[in-house]
Amino acid sequence: MYFLVALVAFILSMLATVIIRAIAVRFDITDKPLVERKIHKRPIPLWGGVAIYVGVWVSVILYILYAPLSWPQIIGTHVAGQDIILIAGAGMLLVIGGMLDDVFDLKPWQQIFFPMIAACVIVKGGIGIDQISIPFGGTFFLGAWSDLLTFAWLMVVMYTTKFLDGLDGLVSGMTIINAVIITLLSLFFFVNFPTALLAVIVAGAYAGFLVFNFHPASIFLGEGGSLLAGFFLGILAIVSGAKLATTMLILGIPILDAVWVIIRRMILERRSPFKADRKHIHFRLLDAGLSQRMAVLVLYAFASIFGISALFLQSTQKLIGFGILVLIMILLGWFALHRERQSV
Repeated sequence: MYFLVALVAFILSMLATVIIRAIAVRFDITDKPLVERKIHKRPIPLWGGVAIYVGVWVSVILYILYAPLSWPQIIGTHVAGQDIILIAGAGMLLVIGGMLDDVFDLKPWQQIFFPMIAACVIVKGGIGIDQISIPFGGTFFLGAWSDLLTFAWLMVVMYTTKFLDGLDGLVSGMTIINAVIITLLSLFFFVNFPTALLAVIVAGAYAGFLVFNFHPASIFLGEGGSLLAGFFLGILAIVSGAKLATTMLILGIPILDAVWVIIRRMILERRSPFKADRKHIHFRLLDAGLSQRMAVLVLYAFASIFGISALFLQSTQKLIGFGILVLIMILLGWFALHRERQSV
């Protein structure tokens, strides 16, 4: 059943991508390589997030209408009917904001408005992180801190995928890997079928888009698509039972890269953390001599290895795994910088 659901999302996303790409070309809603950090050579259509959003939520609606289960059985206890509406509504805010940014090139303070509102919708709607596992045993109940942590978590993951969106297919592929791991966790380890359903739909929709987004890409995610990826992954981590550590392992290198970039821009360079440059780890891998495809596949490989390991690791072991990721991040940065200096 789950394969069929993923296949439907895959096909719907592909069809929506073809239509959205034609609309974007018709109205010249494209990413033009006018600045140095752009690595594509010709204008590429945007608004990919619209196609993915359509693929996800039309799939959900079709499942609700035609699945041989009643509504309460489908939505289960972890993803209630109200939660589905909240997630869809918050996601729509991100897509609308992304569409506006792709057309009008909004300023950073205007861009951040939409993800902040989307995160607030989720928090105020009652979806949140109520407790977290303590690495060395036990559980910590957040109480009044729940809303703040949920908001911060969603913002961190959304901006991680936003910053990561620099190479063809990178964010789409990382989203698929993460969603598949959450599906496996939900099906075989925690028996959370509604979360598995939502995760497999997200995986299928991004896979359908990846057909057109892998190098050489014929359409980009755009602002809405990259933020939507982080939003979905953040939500899936919450509704699957606060599996934040699993998502952090899979997205470990991009999260660490995003944290370092923000620190470097704000403290070392004394400028806005939202002003883009070519100093992200994926760009450094390109400058070190890797092709776009090879750089993307290297990051896919790390995400897959740590994602699969997360299926079997306990809380303490996941903490050790994240420490290993920090070391790998340092080594990758050293390798990229060393190769870059050799080529000068």
